Amino acid sequence: MTLVSERSTRVQDFLRRPSEHAHDADPIQIEDLTVHFNDVLALDHVTFSLPGGLRTAVIGPNGAGKTTLFNIIAGTLAPGSGIVRIYGEKPRGHVCIAHVPQRSRVDWDFPASVADVVMMGRVRKIGLFRLPSRADWGYVHEAMQRVGVNDLQNRQIGDLSGGQQQRVFLAQALAQEAEIVLMDEPLTGLDLPSQEAIFNILEDLKSNGTTVMVATHDISMAAERFDHVLLLNHRLIASGPPAEALRPEMLLEGFGGHVHVLPGDVADILVTDDCCGGGE
Repeated sequence: MTLVSERSTRVQDFLRRPSEHAHDADPIQIEDLTVHFNDVLALDHVTFSLPGGLRTAVIGPNGAGKTTLFNIIAGTLAPGSGIVRIYGEKPRGHVCIAHVPQRSRVDWDFPASVADVVMMGRVRKIGLFRLPSRADWGYVHEAMQRVGVNDLQNRQIGDLSGGQQQRVFLAQALAQEAEIVLMDEPLTGLDLPSQEAIFNILEDLKSNGTTVMVATHDISMAAERFDHVLLLNHRLIASGPPAEALRPEMLLEGFGGHVHVLPGDVADILVTDDCCGGGE
């Protein structure tokens, strides 16, 4: 596919009417998903289904396919083979999905205020060539208030701290009325108070029935703060509650020689994730 036709497809996806939900379907259903980049295998026959309202941690070593998985769910990357369903329909065209990429992948020099960034979450609902209404700005201001950035609304997004930037993107998801929120390594580089602020917002999303998926390297955090864990290393090693998915034998399989079981009255797991640099 040429660059022009790819852009045309993205514009058509943007302009098309948002997909309707199958009310009896799980928010995310993936079956036998396989993705290659040239000759490199990114995802290998991955299958899982997530019911609504779960807070799911996606863990695995660098280069395990976490970012690729999120891009496919968001509809920005086409699957090589397999079935991907969002509320029973294909990923493209869903207005209900909010995708927060890794901070290193965002152009922080783009001249946009906090209010502008949050309003971007309303664009698909407003329509490409229509101006925001008073009601749309109401959604934006309510979202900024809920995450505590209302006093920053006129600041440039690139001038904020990492924690403030993540809260702005969560405000964008709230303004979008997203039912699925994907966050790729959102806590990297944040101090503990900023991390706690993010988790408070995620708890608020969960109470509203929003399905949240967070990619993270922090196994302790996955065990303590999430309802469900996907352990991924190109293929799906485990999917289930943290107590099941993070058993030592699962971590050994997922992280290989970079997991060490320390002897003691209760076994401790030490993970060193330096096998693959540069992300995905």
